[in-house]
Amino acid sequence: MTPYLLGIDIGTSACKIAIFDKTGNVISTEHSDYKVYYPHPGWAEQNPEEWWTAVCFVVKKALKKGNVNPKEIAGIGIDGQSWSAIAVDKEGNVLTNTPIWMDTRAQSICEELNERIGEDEIFALAGNSLQPSYTTAKILWYQRNLPEVYAKTEKILQSNSYIAYKLTGVMTQDISQGYGLHCFNMRTGQWDEAMSEKIGIPMCLLPDIYPSHAVVGTVTERAAEECGLAVGTPVVAGGLDAACGTLGTGVLHPGETQEQGGQAGGMSICTDRYQADSRLILGYHVVPGKWLLQGGTTGGGGVMRWLEREFGDYEKEKGKRQGKSSLELFNQEAEAIAPGSDGVVFLPYMAGERSPIWDPDAKGVFYGLDFSKTKGHFIRAAMEGVAYSLQHNLKIAEQAGAEVNVLRSMGGSANSLLWTQIKSDITGKQIVVPSSDTATTLGAAILAGIGVGMYESFEEAVEMTIKVKRSHTPNVENEEIYQKNYQTYLELYRRLKEIMRK
Repeated sequence: MTPYLLGIDIGTSACKIAIFDKTGNVISTEHSDYKVYYPHPGWAEQNPEEWWTAVCFVVKKALKKGNVNPKEIAGIGIDGQSWSAIAVDKEGNVLTNTPIWMDTRAQSICEELNERIGEDEIFALAGNSLQPSYTTAKILWYQRNLPEVYAKTEKILQSNSYIAYKLTGVMTQDISQGYGLHCFNMRTGQWDEAMSEKIGIPMCLLPDIYPSHAVVGTVTERAAEECGLAVGTPVVAGGLDAACGTLGTGVLHPGETQEQGGQAGGMSICTDRYQADSRLILGYHVVPGKWLLQGGTTGGGGVMRWLEREFGDYEKEKGKRQGKSSLELFNQEAEAIAPGSDGVVFLPYMAGERSPIWDPDAKGVFYGLDFSKTKGHFIRAAMEGVAYSLQHNLKIAEQAGAEVNVLRSMGGSANSLLWTQIKSDITGKQIVVPSSDTATTLGAAILAGIGVGMYESFEEAVEMTIKVKRSHTPNVENEEIYQKNYQTYLELYRRLKEIMRK
């Protein structure tokens, strides 16, 4: 039998899976959408049981589509969105929907902890400022607002570790997702009992930490019945989606950088030393001995999906007639607009904003409208606004001492040649694009391949599986207009932030 690797991605908008051979060729891929719930302002949550339902559905479809015998799957890797807080009881039942990375309901708890413990003391241990997006304050929110849920909670899991539990029956925590909790020591990669006590999170709620490529268990009989995989298939701990995507673009060495174009935006810079900055995000890479200095924004590919959903009916109908997607037609409309969008500037703060401004009250803004502006101006300005947020994070990272030369792009946004070129022009960086749609699942699959011994090293795995498809270099003719609009972008937030807060 041919050995294959399965990568499972629990994203914000959908579960995506892909089956790969040893050289990284995609044998089969499938996806299934699920909902984000917004019950109150500032809330954004999902039902982890819907993730598992989606996993079971797409795994069966992918096995059938690729004509793959479940026994041919040599290993399973799982990646997932950041900063979940999945409360499960002793039997592994999900007790409540989990707030996701966009959720900011726990802002007041963060302010209280920062005051009581001290922002500097928390940052010194965790390498990250305490913000409501992270897992930490969400657990405390359960304590105060859902005491009946908290009393039954056996463990707090992350998105990938929940799926690993459903497959294996073992509750775990991988090292790359540790950064979501501020009792995680960013220098040692271990839980810190003293800080755990200060924050008020009992150590018993925190699963044991595993390397991302470590085999944590095998597929159980029950899981096999539900999702169609073979009993006994090894499952590795997996990791953060951005970290797996970073591996899946070939980032292994210090200075190499991934640019993220999924639902969220941002970048991940590989470093071999602790290099924290309170304006950014620091976490462990899924590659042992490496960290990722990250910028994470709320405005990424999700901005374009929002525009398409709310304003794309015409393009959807036209696309059906022409055999094109509505996003292809959006690209055409944006391409007809000059660089700089004739002065229209967009702030992509559609769910507050994470790094580098960390403002849960920040709002999305279109500036510079008049009667001459078209839908194309909105679309192109949205693309440029997301690129400005990337540039903002890169500039902060450079101030922190990071050096970035080439960006390796991934995610659905990387399929747009126009959007990728805009990012290159605005950042002044060369951008190379490997397999943009499967980079994250490939990274998860590589972890499984390492865990089961299919690859001797991460270097061998990357060399065998990852191939650059195209490259973008900055167009210097657009530098002046983009620099002008970037300054407007920064100034708009500076002038509006107090109004946003009110």
